Formats: sequence, structure tokens, C-alpha cells
Amino acid sequence: MIRTMSASRRRFLGSLASLGAAAAVAPVAARFGGVGAASPLHVDANRLRSELEALSAFGRPPGGTFADGVSRTAYSDADITARRYVMDLMRGAGLSPRIDPAGNIFASRPDIPADVRPILIGSHIDSVPGGGNFDGALGSMAAIEVARAIAAAGVAMRHPVEVVVWAHEEGGTFPNGLNGSRAVAGQLVPGEMDQAWNGMTRAEGIRRVGGDPGRIDDARRAPWFHAYLELHIEQGGTLDRQRVPIGVVEGIVAISRFKATIVGAANHAGTTPMADRQDALAAAAELVLAVRDEVTRLPGRQVGTVGRLDVAPNAANVIPGRVEASIELRDLSPEKLHALAEAIRRRAPEIAGRTRTSIAIDPVGGYAGAPATPSVMAAVERAADALALPHVRLPSGAGHDAQMMAQLGPMGMIFVPSVGGVSHSPKELTSWEDCARGADVLLGSVLDTDRLDRFS
Repeated sequence: MIRTMSASRRRFLGSLASLGAAAAVAPVAARFGGVGAASPLHVDANRLRSELEALSAFGRPPGGTFADGVSRTAYSDADITARRYVMDLMRGAGLSPRIDPAGNIFASRPDIPADVRPILIGSHIDSVPGGGNFDGALGSMAAIEVARAIAAAGVAMRHPVEVVVWAHEEGGTFPNGLNGSRAVAGQLVPGEMDQAWNGMTRAEGIRRVGGDPGRIDDARRAPWFHAYLELHIEQGGTLDRQRVPIGVVEGIVAISRFKATIVGAANHAGTTPMADRQDALAAAAELVLAVRDEVTRLPGRQVGTVGRLDVAPNAANVIPGRVEASIELRDLSPEKLHALAEAIRRRAPEIAGRTRTSIAIDPVGGYAGAPATPSVMAAVERAADALALPHVRLPSGAGHDAQMMAQLGPMGMIFVPSVGGVSHSPKELTSWEDCARGADVLLGSVLDTDRLDRFS
């Protein structure tokens, strides 16, 4: 495996270019397809790399290169042109793309009977502003490549592949993320079509990409797939740190979000003695540390973040009289999240009394956790074993469309390493070797899952 923690990112990309993807990825033979049939299937690593590089041109900074990342926010011109490119690839792979009312792109072979349950694979291609080239894009391009590989090998599947590119997965623009998959899972909330960002409502954005916001409820679907599989970069540092090429996702963490409102008294910064102050920001600072203390008090992988502070009146010569703060907690266990929230709430009166302020902590939403289906996890592990690739189980700390699909049927996710644990940044990087390895594991997992009659 190629690792470059001591080299610059641009030197890393340059070295890969000189080596070539064919040299970086050795063909891997494994027994897949029908039971007992020998089918040494693997993806075309050169083509996967080429198409990822081509996709990165949509949303690239003017005059930039692949190393400068992308800003391909949902419903933008870059998103629209990238979607056209992806649909052209789908057609070239023998798939027939169609756009649902939420703007999601589904693609399957035109000769598939309507009563056959497919294996759904894919991800998203929209990015955060100033994002990277691999988040979502790898899973989307790999899904098309897997469909090509299966068709080229003439593998007869009981559950044919259906590829999906989810619309508007990222939540860095409009208030919520997972928008296309939430529509399919029936998880949209009233008023979302009227939400606006950069002067455009969500309804207008959906219409721009070929959806139909007037029929948004028709995007909701009853369970229709045999299983859902998604390849994604880890967006964390566990795999890279442990030098493990494949992550088998145990589940996607639950997220609980709260708004803390701290009220003190605004007053003159020069004439109010320190002992007489009711400083809302000082109280907020103590609350931020309380969140950190409570989250780290228990063993486990839970995380807590205070990522936003709104300070009023926000003037250099005025003692802050009011602060609103976001609190976000994440863990696989809903019970642990509840315990953490209660522990933070218990700290609030103590802080308020000491600072002579008031503190209210109110829930503002979140997402339920989504455990992966054990038998699908086992299929991913068998696929990795067949390729002689080490693997480890781990949770996903980030949200993914897979958590919406887990409400509709069996679900599994495959992670590949993010160099340095960096994501949502132009510096986001996964080696071409790891990209191809992940795609090969996705291919093997699809063929293994096809043989499953029941899920545990």
C-alpha cells in the first residue's frame, strides 16, 4: 500500500501519476458469482481513476488542478454539469438513468423485470464548499464500474444491480443533509421545499436538476431492494493510522443536536467591575468545557462538539448579554447519547449560578442511528478476505445516505482510508490503490449478497 504521510500531497499525486494506476493495482482473482463458479472479477482501476479525475473538473477552482479540490454544491451549475456527465457514463455502461421527483438519479439495465429486487449501490457527487475529490464521488463512480464489470463478465444475478446517485447529500448549504435519500425514506419535514440558500429555494434547486418538487411526496418508496451497499472514504483517521485498507462499517452513529441559550446582562466593558458582571460568553465558555468533560468522562468512541456561538451584542466594548450555542453529540448508542445530554444538563445550573446567568438547553433535532445488517457486514468481510485484504470493523461518525436506506432494507457500508483523516477539504485524499481496492470489495460484496436468501 502506498503511504505518503511524510511527502507533500502534490508529490504524492505526482508519484501516482508516474507509476500509473495499472502498476499500483495488481489484478486480484477471487471466486465470486454463482456458488462454486470461478469468476476472477475485479474493476478496471485505470478507468475508475480516469473517471474520478474527469468528474473533479466540475466545480474545480478556476485555473486549479485535481489537487485543489472541488466546490460542487447541490443544485449549482457544477452539480448540474457533473450529473450530466455521470448519466452519460451510466448510458455508456448499458444502464438507463432516470431522475425521481427529489432529483435522485437511479440507473439499471432496461431489460430487468419490475418484480425483481435489485441490489442498490451508489453514493453522491455533490460536495461541501471547498471540498475534496473523493467524498461521495468514489462510491458513485465505483458503483458504475461495478455494474460494468458484472455485465462484461456475463454474470447471471438473481438480484441485478441498480446504481443510485443521491441528490444533495451534503448539509453545508441548506439546513439539512441527506436530502434525496430522506425523500425516498419518507423523512422530509414540512416546509423544507421553501428553505432558501444563496437566494434559491430548495424547490427551485430540485427543479434545476430535473426533479419535480410539486410531486416530492412521490419520491417516497416502499422497500424495493434486496440490499443496499455503499463504498465511501472513511473521513476519519482510523484506517490510515492502523494501515488497514478496508473498513467494515458497524453502523452510522445517531446524532443529537441541542441549542443552548445563555442569558446574562449586557453592560459597559470599561465601567463594570469583574465581580459585578453577568457575562453570558464567560458562562458559555464554561458550558463548552463541560460538554468536553462529560463526553470524555466515559470510555468509548462518542464525540461532542460545540461548533457555533452567536454572541450578542457582539461588540468589543460591551459585556456579552446573550449567547446561543450549538451542542452536537454522536454515538452508536441512543442510550449513551441520552445519558450524555442529561449529564450536560446537570452541569448547566451550577454554571449559571456561578456566573449569575440563566442557561436553557433545548433539543433541536438529529438523526437516529443506523446499525449495519450483520449478514451484509459478513458479506463485505468475505469479499475482503477473498482479495486477501485486511479489514477492521468500525462505526461511521459521519452521516451517510445509507442510514436512510437502513430504514427500508438490509444495509452495509465499506470504508477505505482517508490519508491523515482529512475530509471536507481540498486536501482530502485516498490513494488510487485504495480506491480500486474498495471498488473490488464492493464488487465482491454485491456478488456475495446476491446469494443471500435471508438477512440477519
